[in-house]
Amino acid sequence: MAKIVKIQFQTAGKLYDFLSGDLQLETNDKVIVETERGKSIGMVIKQPVEVDDASLPEGIKTVLRSARPEDLESASRNRAKEKEAFDFCLHRIKERNMDMKLVRVEYLFDGSKAIFYFTADGRIDFRELVKDLAHAFRTRIEMRQIGVRDEAGMVGGIGICGRELCCASFLREFEPVSVKMAKEQNLALNPTKISGQCGRLLCCLSYEFETYCTLRKCLPKCGKRVKCGEMEGEVVKLNILEGTVTVRTDDQQEFTACGDDIRVEPGADRQKKPAREGEEAKPKKIQKGRPRQESPHAGKAREDAGGSAAPKKEKQ
Repeated sequence: MAKIVKIQFQTAGKLYDFLSGDLQLETNDKVIVETERGKSIGMVIKQPVEVDDASLPEGIKTVLRSARPEDLESASRNRAKEKEAFDFCLHRIKERNMDMKLVRVEYLFDGSKAIFYFTADGRIDFRELVKDLAHAFRTRIEMRQIGVRDEAGMVGGIGICGRELCCASFLREFEPVSVKMAKEQNLALNPTKISGQCGRLLCCLSYEFETYCTLRKCLPKCGKRVKCGEMEGEVVKLNILEGTVTVRTDDQQEFTACGDDIRVEPGADRQKKPAREGEEAKPKKIQKGRPRQESPHAGKAREDAGGSAAPKKEKQ
């Protein structure tokens, strides 16, 4: 048996598994681990859990040690370097009039590399910028282009709900979001209402989507003819969360009924509106003019497709 602990390296970031070894770790403890980028300082999110050796992920690494006071001081110095590098890089971007937006600067724990995160509409030639940064900070420089959703998660902010952005507080992975989710929840398809700070559809549209789909299956669709006791009419409105429908009778009266108390009339879907009294149905327009002639290659195409072309009429 081995003990696995889950660690994150930034707020609402992805969780990584490490072997805890003999260390007694608690939630929110700071630890030093070895990663592909070198040594890093992370935070324990979940206490160690015992798992079978056979189910251990391949190549999993072990936590080196708990963070010491000097490690926390080193991380604090890196935060100061990141602010200095951000200001310097932003100044150089404006000087060179580069079409890119700097989002964040991250220094590795050992200070061997500085990663500059930015957004841009297309590809950017930042070779000269990298030379300026390497000359100023005497370390390896990496420019990493990210999307607008990742930008919102790094920068943070307040959403239209009045709370901190989900991607900056607890949402660790982005899920696909579509307009269909907003339609299913009867939301107004107003871009300013269903879009987040990043300009994309709100991540929270997916939270209750499955619930709405499940509840909607128990209710008849709008336009269906239903019967509730002695009352009969057409469904004109749904209240999915309450599980009720609004029914309009033939004499234009409306009443609300619970979805469990109504019965759908078979074959009584919404019909076309009948013609007004004294108004005759308009006959279909017949297109006048020369009849449509078939292409001379149509017969050949039918033969190639396995059919047979119509025989030509011989002239009398």
